[in-house]
Amino acid sequence: MKHSTRWLAALVVIPLALTGCTATGDKTDTTAGLASGEKATIAVVTHGSAGDAFWDVVKSGAEQAGKDLGATITYQGDGDPVKQSQLIDAAIASKPDGLIVSMANPDGVKDTVEKAVAAGIAVITINSGLEKSKEFGAQTHVGQSEFIAGQGAGEKLAASGATNVICVIHEAGNSGLEDRCKGAADTLGGTVSNVQVDVANVADAQNTIKSKLLADPSIDGVLTLNPSIAVAASQAVTEAKSKSVLATFDVSADVTKLIEDGKILFAVDQQPYSQGYLPVVFLVLQKRNGDVVGGGQPVYSGPGFVTKENAAQVAKFAKNGTR
Repeated sequence: MKHSTRWLAALVVIPLALTGCTATGDKTDTTAGLASGEKATIAVVTHGSAGDAFWDVVKSGAEQAGKDLGATITYQGDGDPVKQSQLIDAAIASKPDGLIVSMANPDGVKDTVEKAVAAGIAVITINSGLEKSKEFGAQTHVGQSEFIAGQGAGEKLAASGATNVICVIHEAGNSGLEDRCKGAADTLGGTVSNVQVDVANVADAQNTIKSKLLADPSIDGVLTLNPSIAVAASQAVTEAKSKSVLATFDVSADVTKLIEDGKILFAVDQQPYSQGYLPVVFLVLQKRNGDVVGGGQPVYSGPGFVTKENAAQVAKFAKNGTR
């Protein structure tokens, strides 16, 4: 699913126009975001590590939405669910108007998310944890079904002729990544074997993938779940002189270039900029106008697929850090 810049602009312009004047025609300060002149404050707490290219895009989306709507955005992230829970607790203590949380390990942050809901803070989950979002009291989830996205990847890999695929998981304990691999296994019609690496050590990940390919020449497909690991896997395939097709989840400037060059077959795009931007829009609308978006159901930001046919179009946005 694609969200155009024009469509996102429309989301912003309409609410701003509504607050531009009162019923009597008196103008208000639209830069303040709210008719009362009070800014909305929104806390974002993810499981992303500092410097991770994917989460930098999510952060950029949230911060840009804050600028567009006159909201104050705070962003924190930690991949350790205990530390993430501590960050959520700190966010609750600051009494924000809304809280945006990713849940790679839903059970690990369950208590703090429910604590936020009990405190009357509007919560929206993003990226990971769709299946637990409603149960924990979140109003909606912005992201994709990782299992369905994995099924789509498996179908495309099967169409390429792959039958023996390694699925490279870069964060231990991330249930969303495991669901991607399960989805791929569901539709490939062949064998999918999980390989664990650490996204914090890309060089070691490259060596691990290379070793797997050299040890088992029957491997004919590699599915990575992160752009940085995808780049490393491309090098591993080359160094191992493997004929494996390579596909990945998520997009970066490097990934789109490799797709254009024919070294990556496709990328599953969940559009992280939208995952940062849209929840801020939803929460500001709720603060300003009482709108609650989602109806208890997820708002899907993906999956979309970037292939050689549309990679150039996506690449110009990736270079800007928004894809």
